[in-house]
Amino acid sequence: MRILITGASGGIGKATAQLFLHYGHEVHGLDITAFDYDPVPLASETPAPGKYTHHTGDVCDPATFPKDLFPEILINCAGVQNSGKDIEVNLQGTINICERFAIYNPDIKAVVNISSASAHTGSEFPEYAASKGGVMAYTKNLALRLAPNAICNSIDPGGVRTDLNEHVMGDPKLWDQIMDLTPMKRWAEPEEIAQWIYFVSVINRSMTGQNLLIDNGEAGYSKFIW
Repeated sequence: MRILITGASGGIGKATAQLFLHYGHEVHGLDITAFDYDPVPLASETPAPGKYTHHTGDVCDPATFPKDLFPEILINCAGVQNSGKDIEVNLQGTINICERFAIYNPDIKAVVNISSASAHTGSEFPEYAASKGGVMAYTKNLALRLAPNAICNSIDPGGVRTDLNEHVMGDPKLWDQIMDLTPMKRWAEPEEIAQWIYFVSVINRSMTGQNLLIDNGEAGYSKFIW
């Protein structure tokens, strides 16, 4: 299948691109930086390497989007945190991509947007929480507009072990406080979130318009530590 993944150069986006490539899909990545493919070692499974094409572009600037690309699955992973542009990138960027590559695409079968546990709890930076809350609402809007031809859901992670969160992962005092508020005493790896994305977009055909909270139970406390 043809896959378009934004934010494919790092974090959840890169892990997702690698997983789809592992299963032999044709993956197109869109990011402002380059992509360095590192095959995923998946529990003795024999990989069927797919084809990767990288597109350098900005989700905030539709003029930089690839032309004549009609993905069957669209995955929006591009995002920033407390950047001064959170609403522009996280929310408007997601809308820009979906309106271009999903709404007027006869081949689209599934869309997955990445929101956040903060959209459920209101925890974290104001513009970040607001931007991700907007992604959740837009996901429901898009699901209605794409039906019955395609599905659309969001994956809403809590803490994920990415470079974006190095500030707290590398501080033992802050990390201990976070673990005190996390019932499962762990954060997800990017590869785990990628597996959720794969299931929701490739295997699932009946769930649409849903926002899936994957947070190791931390939303039960919702106290943000930074």
